[in-house]
Amino acid sequence: MLNDTIQANRDLFADGMQTILRVHENRSRQVVILKGNLTANARSETRGTSARVGKDGVYGFASIGEVSDDAARKVLKAAQDNALLLARHAKEKPAMPAALPQEVIPLNRAIVDTPQKEIIETCKALDEYIEKTYPDLVSRTVIYKEDSQDRIVAASDACSGHVTNPRCYIYIFMSAEAKDGTPVEMFKALGGAGSFADHFSDITKYYPELETLYKKVKDKTEGVHAEAGYKQVVLGGMMGGMLAHEAVGHTVEADLVLGGSVAGPNLNKRVASELVTLTDFAHTYEGGPAPLPVYLDDEGVKAEDAVLIKDGILTGYMNNRETAQRFGVSPAGNARAWMFSDEPIIRMRNTCILPGKNTLEELIASVDDGYYLIDSGNGQADLTGEFMFGVTCGYEIKHGKLGRALLDTTVSGVAFDMLKTVDMVSDTVEWSSSGFCGKKQMIPVGMGGPCMRCMIMIGGR
Repeated sequence: MLNDTIQANRDLFADGMQTILRVHENRSRQVVILKGNLTANARSETRGTSARVGKDGVYGFASIGEVSDDAARKVLKAAQDNALLLARHAKEKPAMPAALPQEVIPLNRAIVDTPQKEIIETCKALDEYIEKTYPDLVSRTVIYKEDSQDRIVAASDACSGHVTNPRCYIYIFMSAEAKDGTPVEMFKALGGAGSFADHFSDITKYYPELETLYKKVKDKTEGVHAEAGYKQVVLGGMMGGMLAHEAVGHTVEADLVLGGSVAGPNLNKRVASELVTLTDFAHTYEGGPAPLPVYLDDEGVKAEDAVLIKDGILTGYMNNRETAQRFGVSPAGNARAWMFSDEPIIRMRNTCILPGKNTLEELIASVDDGYYLIDSGNGQADLTGEFMFGVTCGYEIKHGKLGRALLDTTVSGVAFDMLKTVDMVSDTVEWSSSGFCGKKQMIPVGMGGPCMRCMIMIGGR
């Protein structure tokens, strides 16, 4: 029905105006089990229609919380009127982005709506297993979260299509008491792209991951503070993914480049070791699906990979159609919106540092006195590439062997400086796809990386 609504209103596209019409639905599901008690149980849907119209280098946008033929007519007229008004008063009238090949992108997968009762029962079963298997935990929490997008995009001079982005996760939090009586907590996200049945029809497959999480929590109860200073470390894949997204990825988003990011004057220059290649993958990684596949963006651009750093050289940026024309390159499908009422902006998709040739065991064995930093709970960076990340899981490395667990600490530095110290890269990549990026509006993102040996500033107590 939604596709019929879009197609029936294409004749309302005004001649000579670049038009994008979008019908957009967001679905949210949540269940929280805290120590056996159901404390949250929520379902919601938000849907609406939006249009963006370009004229003489300026854009008009309009949206309405309704899906119908009449809603499409209203937003198209309002967006067209806004564009014409802005065009009349614009001091500069740059050329509109060139037309793109037109293609219809088919539906990639259906979103399956699982009954809330089934979700609750699965979360309770996991909670009961954790309670029975790990009775010495101080606390435990099981959280189910689902956020799925269903979008139909029709473009006057680019691709159109029906695309979905379903994803769901169960977050397991475990808390134990440290030797000094303070609580320590760690969590693990289970799940990924797809619907509930794709991941949670058999929860027993996650038991080994629960065992690993429990072991890390228990190790941390005997943990020590890191020694502050500039140290040789092995960054785990999750830490590498955080670095790829926060400290590098945002600096190479073209709108932020134009806003003065450090990547602007460094294009085609060395910003990392020759062992570092960084790509924002669209929908496929090594022959299989990327963690959060994107096939069509919200400007009607067919998604392709964007190579950002190649063998240590900064080779390009992530663009929308407007900035791609400005930089003389082709857009790769990085313009995305979170809700129907949001305009598309430049966003990452699946940003990852590519693997190298060494094993993790070789990286650890090569460090005489340092740290293996595995997980980060949070992080921040600015447009200079300066970053600070929290470290929630890590271990000492002494004479090439893992030692005691670390208590929470931080790492900091400047991304392009730190990446130049990378001298070993592992041969496997670890992905994370359970988080959001909060640049102006929320958006689901995937990020990943191999383990890397490098130098970094680590905090202490």
